[in-house]
Amino acid sequence: MIHLTDAQIDNLIDFPQAIAALESAFRELARGAAAVQRRVRTEAQGTKLSTLGAVLPGADVAGAKVYTTLRGQFNFVIVLFRASDGACLATLDANAITRLRTAATTILAVRALARPGARTAAIFGSGVQGAAHAHALARFAGVQALRIVGIEGDVALAASVDEAYRAMGVTASAVSTDEALDGADIIVTATRASTPLFDGRALSPGAFVAAIGSSLPHTRETDDATLARAARIVVELRDQAREEAGDLLMAAPGLVNWHDVAELGDVMEGLTTGRRHRDDIIVYKAVGFGLQDVALAALAYRTHIERAR
Repeated sequence: MIHLTDAQIDNLIDFPQAIAALESAFRELARGAAAVQRRVRTEAQGTKLSTLGAVLPGADVAGAKVYTTLRGQFNFVIVLFRASDGACLATLDANAITRLRTAATTILAVRALARPGARTAAIFGSGVQGAAHAHALARFAGVQALRIVGIEGDVALAASVDEAYRAMGVTASAVSTDEALDGADIIVTATRASTPLFDGRALSPGAFVAAIGSSLPHTRETDDATLARAARIVVELRDQAREEAGDLLMAAPGLVNWHDVAELGDVMEGLTTGRRHRDDIIVYKAVGFGLQDVALAALAYRTHIERAR
């Protein structure tokens, strides 16, 4: 058995590979060929322990991510097994995987749910996930203008993205909330906010909103106006969203019809419709689940073994 560190994983997985591995995993789940273990949280005296996992027969792996939350800080590890014989293959640090899999899945959601020709994106949040999403949207979503809103670090992030991708025709700037929303095709919320970040009435027709910042049932980044305008709400896993997605759980009674909430893999696999009309507002609410972690852990492990030969 081996252990892979975050630094090694950063050298083993690139973003295009991660997107491809995640797309395969989501499609496998939609076909009923994979299984997900929903997150379980246990807490005592301020220390929280969480576990979540998945079985991916297509990649011949099963695994679980285990992590602690203490004073708002996370530490992650993944245990990876071979599905066909149960052998323990590896343990992996998972901070790098968590950062990567969230942004890569948002790119899949953008491709499946944003309107064709989307070119302007607004990002709320300038931390780890805000930065990861800024770089991902600049490189892999066809975005030409990035608007970044943050309490701090927004100017520095905008400058770094602008410098990195200006040769690709991408510009980035730090702006106010009103400026960010004006005409934006894609809006990503990647914060630790507990209350809505903006008034959904300001969204332009056709906007795609990806709320990815929270996996807690008592916090939300989007408001009832956003949900009321949404022609479609999409989540990673409906059962887990019904336990954790505060954006949906805190909505006014009757605003979210869970029977109409779609899963991303089903949209990707063509089992249900995502966007029906160009002017539809689509909301994608992500909480993160074990399928993503196990899929990228398998990718990192396979790449490590191949390079070691």
